[in-house]
Amino acid sequence: MGNFEIARDRIRWLIAIVSVVLMLFGLRLIDIQAVQAQTYAQRASNEMSRTSIMPAPRGAITDINGFEFARSVSALNVVVDQTLVKDPLKAAQIAAPILSMSVAQVQKQITGTHRWFMVARNVTPATWGALTTAFSNYNQSLLRVDLGKRIFGFFSERGYIREYPSGSTIASLVGFVNQAGIGASGIESSMNSSITGTDGRYVYADGYGAQIPGSQQELIAAKTGTTVRLTIDRDIQWVASQAILEAVKKAHALSGTVIVMDPKTGAILAHATAPTFDPNNTAHVSLAAMGNPSVQEVYEPGSTGKVITLAAAIEDKKVTPTTVFTVPYALKVSNATFRDHEKHATERLTTTGILAISSNTGAIQVGERLGNSVLYDYLRKFGIGSSTGSGLPGESEGKLAAVSTWSGTTAPTVAFGQGYSVTAMQATSVFATIANNGIRVSPTVIAGTSDASGNFTPAPKRSSVSVISAATASQMRLMMESVVSAQGTAPEAAIAGYRVAGKTGTAMRVDATCHCYKGYTASFIGFAPADKPEYVISVTIQAPQGIHWGGTLGAPVFKKVMSFVLQSKHVGPTNTLAAPFPLNEAQVSIATAKSLKNLKKAIK
Repeated sequence: MGNFEIARDRIRWLIAIVSVVLMLFGLRLIDIQAVQAQTYAQRASNEMSRTSIMPAPRGAITDINGFEFARSVSALNVVVDQTLVKDPLKAAQIAAPILSMSVAQVQKQITGTHRWFMVARNVTPATWGALTTAFSNYNQSLLRVDLGKRIFGFFSERGYIREYPSGSTIASLVGFVNQAGIGASGIESSMNSSITGTDGRYVYADGYGAQIPGSQQELIAAKTGTTVRLTIDRDIQWVASQAILEAVKKAHALSGTVIVMDPKTGAILAHATAPTFDPNNTAHVSLAAMGNPSVQEVYEPGSTGKVITLAAAIEDKKVTPTTVFTVPYALKVSNATFRDHEKHATERLTTTGILAISSNTGAIQVGERLGNSVLYDYLRKFGIGSSTGSGLPGESEGKLAAVSTWSGTTAPTVAFGQGYSVTAMQATSVFATIANNGIRVSPTVIAGTSDASGNFTPAPKRSSVSVISAATASQMRLMMESVVSAQGTAPEAAIAGYRVAGKTGTAMRVDATCHCYKGYTASFIGFAPADKPEYVISVTIQAPQGIHWGGTLGAPVFKKVMSFVLQSKHVGPTNTLAAPFPLNEAQVSIATAKSLKNLKKAIK
């Protein structure tokens, strides 16, 4: 066989082999494109697809008119696929200064085998842009031989940060959320389960650690949390906040609280504390400053507690507003001597006079007519020693010892407002009961809630209980007007054109550091108009320095806030004139003589 024939045979074999190979490739192509196309496409999709969380915003917290005290605004979370980060140390060195984190902290977050891991929450779009630019610049700087060192695996996810437009104005009530987005105090905490939204999920195509634009597909929609509408009026809240802040600073006091309440519904229109904090920046705020003193801090009420003693005695028909007592400056009971706050000669005062000048020795005598068990029962009826039911987190029940444990000096002490402890909310509730014809309505700051669709559901009607009769409450209100008169302890609470009633309190303050009495609690609680009360306001100032009288410190704050409330709520001036009860025996005699004279005229 010649060379030509050999070459020709080899060519034929090669052609045959190539034909077979091409045929096999063709058959495989048909198999891939037609027979198993869907299977391979699904596999490719699975290898490129990633599932991620679609965060849901928390519901807002608003005032009664819809103004937002707390809201969620869009932000970005930086997350990582740890399996794609080939050089965690270098990536951490680049990312740390941009994210305001330490290199060690970032390196720990991005090292491992998790396909999804949180690196930083709630960064701004500018921060994310700076991060991606830094990685891009680094990747482009690498030589071809170093391509394996490129940094991939970082991507962003939509998130939310909590914003508080009113800042510190209502921080103690609204509270704040922690870094994980969970309510840490206030309403944010107590209603966290409702306010928290339900996260959704979505799938996207992963292009080497970055989401391919347009590839996102929603699997489960995110659901916005419930919005909470408070009973708070933003304008009244602002006035109350400024007033108590100024008073606390002026008195160099430890703290102060103002509560504005509608006695008929229990709605709290303002809840202001000082000092306070900015919920937008809690990094350096102490846990104590984040609390809510109106329901968490307990103190002995002092003379504001006398209204319970007197109301109980009138309700139990042991005294009348004009019953006359011999009231000395000092009075010995059991093994202790009790004194009034200012030295005075022995006086003949009516029950109303005892309240007007805030006599301790007079209140003790009124309490003695009740007896220990009856006095204790009325304290309980007024809510002392039990939660108000406000629903605010951390609410204290106060302190009231069981009557079986009372010593010989407990009853006289309790009669003038010491020896037991209350919260500012409890004290406000006591006066609201008198203002509301003897009906105690549980206070609340929640007006209702709205779901993600905006459907509003009003809060349930507050529970109520009858404590004293309407007749007793009416007499107490008239008696309490004498406190605001020129002869009383709080003339600075008077408001021109309106009848105002209230009571001052100046109590010795228990100091937790020494477990002894040290300093004072100054307070004033009142309502207006006195003949038809619309609103109750309590002012409490803890540990003022220097002047510490409730009438001097609390009454002016009450006047400032109540004047604004009456005007903003369009409550007209009082059209009736007060017919005050006599304050002492001499006035009783004059009143009796006038009554007899008028009776004789009527007979004629």
